[in-house]
Amino acid sequence: MSGPARLSLFGGFGVELEYMIVDAETLSVRPIADELLSVGAGEPGAGDVERGEIGWSNELVAHVVELKVSEPAPSLEPLPALFQKNVHEINAILSARGARLMPAGMHPWMVPERETRIWPGEYGHVYQAFDRIFGCRGHGWANLQSLHLNLPFADDAEFARLHAAIRLVLPILPALTASSPVVEGRVTGLMDNRLEVYRTNSRKIARVAGQVIPEPAFSRAEYDLQILEPLYAEIAPHDPAGVLRHEWLNARGAIARFTRNAIEIRVMDVQECPLVDVAICAAAVAVLRALVDERWSSLAEQQSAAVAPLAEILLATIRDAEQAVIRNRDFLRLFGFPQESGTANDVWRHLLSAVPEVTSTESAWHEPLDVILNDGPLARRIVRALSHDDQSAVYRELCRCLEVGQAFQPDSAA
Repeated sequence: MSGPARLSLFGGFGVELEYMIVDAETLSVRPIADELLSVGAGEPGAGDVERGEIGWSNELVAHVVELKVSEPAPSLEPLPALFQKNVHEINAILSARGARLMPAGMHPWMVPERETRIWPGEYGHVYQAFDRIFGCRGHGWANLQSLHLNLPFADDAEFARLHAAIRLVLPILPALTASSPVVEGRVTGLMDNRLEVYRTNSRKIARVAGQVIPEPAFSRAEYDLQILEPLYAEIAPHDPAGVLRHEWLNARGAIARFTRNAIEIRVMDVQECPLVDVAICAAAVAVLRALVDERWSSLAEQQSAAVAPLAEILLATIRDAEQAVIRNRDFLRLFGFPQESGTANDVWRHLLSAVPEVTSTESAWHEPLDVILNDGPLARRIVRALSHDDQSAVYRELCRCLEVGQAFQPDSAA
């Protein structure tokens, strides 16, 4: 989200997808992102690859690669095809090395304490600082792949509206995006284990992630005062050189990136293919637009939402995803939901019925969203598939879905 001009609300979209590199036969992690990026860039030691509108880059650990738009995209519609093309290019490079990309929010049987390799190249000093302070050889650092959506704002007034709307949507996003039900070979009972480990990975300095839901700050000055400055002060004794004194240290579920005038949404697990990821982004954007336009509630009402009730709903969707029951009438009223309570899936059906531009049969997003609303998020479908197939077969089918660009259906796992 570093375009040449300052963009206004919904004037551009920054989408980032993280994928695991795994062995083509065993599907165990392969920490060869450095080799992949060097080949892709045509030079040794590269940490970034530019492919026109899409770029590839490294992450904290060497078995993960990130695909992202090179500049804010004016529209979401072309992105699935662009991302899919790059998936094919990466898989071609990896295939020659006996590897491939795997989707989903967590590797199902990785043991991070044994298998983690921290990225060895550029920004290594940053990763080393994180590792020294927090210990990055655990699931909350080394085994979590996400979908990030960056949305721009032009000034404090736009930031206030966008941040208020995003805070309300964050707790229910896992109902659409949970894709991590398995940890170290075990179905844990949580639908979104990635978020569960993410929210506790920095507990040594709890202010880093807070309660994941950001505090009600609606200007840059308020954000600095409530979130960033207390965070910098708390980490300073552990980071005397100030290596981590940057706004990206903030690990809430949505973080303000004032250096590029955008808010980055971080609570979404990556899905089985780019079409599904971008469809979810389109759904989120449509609902956020409606909130910004005050379709269901006023800005003042949206800004009055406290952290604790939102965090309670988030914990419920981390556990139960679309089946989480929401009984907070004040929260439901902010979305114009007509009942006293409802499941998270009920809430999404209500919201998406009000934005037919993403759910009509003519929409590019109709089919992937229909799968999620009717069959559950990817985590639910994975658990269903595991009732009749082993993990290797199910995750091999997920790899195939990523390669061909289609939604995962349990009956197709083989």
